[in-house]
Amino acid sequence: MRNLLLVSFAFVAIVISAYKPAPKLQAGPETRTIYWTVDGTDRQAIVYIPASAKTKATPVVFMFHGHGGTAQNMFNTRGFEKLWPEAIIVCPQGLNTPGQLTDSAGNLPGWQSGPGDMADRDIHFFDAMLKSLQQDYKVDDKRIYATGHSNGGGFTYLLWAMRGDVFAAVAPSSAVAGRIVGQLKPKPALHIMGEKDPLVRPEWQKAMYNKVLKINSCSTEGQSYGAQYATLYPSTTNTPTVLYIHPGGHVYPQEANAVVVKFFKSMVKP
Repeated sequence: MRNLLLVSFAFVAIVISAYKPAPKLQAGPETRTIYWTVDGTDRQAIVYIPASAKTKATPVVFMFHGHGGTAQNMFNTRGFEKLWPEAIIVCPQGLNTPGQLTDSAGNLPGWQSGPGDMADRDIHFFDAMLKSLQQDYKVDDKRIYATGHSNGGGFTYLLWAMRGDVFAAVAPSSAVAGRIVGQLKPKPALHIMGEKDPLVRPEWQKAMYNKVLKINSCSTEGQSYGAQYATLYPSTTNTPTVLYIHPGGHVYPQEANAVVVKFFKSMVKP
């Protein structure tokens, strides 16, 4: 009987030692549509979330499409999740909005153009997105960024004016700040402009970025930023400005994506 027990125990020991639990699969990054209700209106954004966002301080980049654009196209054409896979990438969807230069009837989606427009619906949308991301993930509050093209670039300037303390840096494209330029405080900025822009005229944009250079106490002498069309203007207040001046029209050049990500990565809010 004793021998039988020894054999049984030995068999159990062999079975236990041979059993190895299956390795836990590491959660990967995900891209999904997140919904909010803001001021009684349903809003949404396409959001890329890295696997480490729950456990590690994570940068956040907000990207705003132009008038008539879509969040999906913004996400597909920018590819920021490939250039900066450690960051949360947020591509919000605008609502139908009267355009300042086109679509005065407001049949296409876009963003508010100034403080108080449409009861600040898009400012409130931004606030709701950021608040929920901060609740659900470990957002690095020193590394929050915004970029946008055309009307989305104008909204980026508006966010700089109205929520500037939130951001480490901004990168508007083919846009001007108009009546809110006086509200801008020093902030690292990258402005993208086409020299043949037929919609947001180059002379308007030159006046805009010259004001930005002055606001940011930048040098009048530019330096190469390591990419074609990109010039860095150092700042005495640690708020440098990069100008990306390309020979095209009212378009966003794909080559600018890497430059914007490089700039954002280098900027951390004090």
